[in-house]
Amino acid sequence: MTATPRPTGITLHRASHVLEVNFDNGESFRLPCEYLRTHSPSAEVQGHGPGQRVLVPGKRNVNIDAIEPVGHYAVLLRFDDGHQTGIFSWPVLYDLGRTQAQAWPAYLAALEAAGLTRD
Repeated sequence: MTATPRPTGITLHRASHVLEVNFDNGESFRLPCEYLRTHSPSAEVQGHGPGQRVLVPGKRNVNIDAIEPVGHYAVLLRFDDGHQTGIFSWPVLYDLGRTQAQAWPAYLAALEAAGLTRD
């Protein structure tokens, strides 16, 4: 089994609301703060069991206030809307980057189907 790549750099671009994450395998992802907030690994978003994921609308302009290391395996992202319970492990960050092209349109479609918006 191959180990998950580890970040070699994490840069918050506040003006564009993007978290750039570079991994030791050479891959790099530009993850919008809105994407990270709406796909947070927290129980508030993921629920406490299968099928309990919560659709989070209204986060178009969310930003990250702080990035705090959690041991040598994750970061805690503190969002400016008060959300601060998502611990983004290296595998979670990597997976969010790898699946963004599929996950983001699926999220937008789910918002539309529920009659909700990003604003």
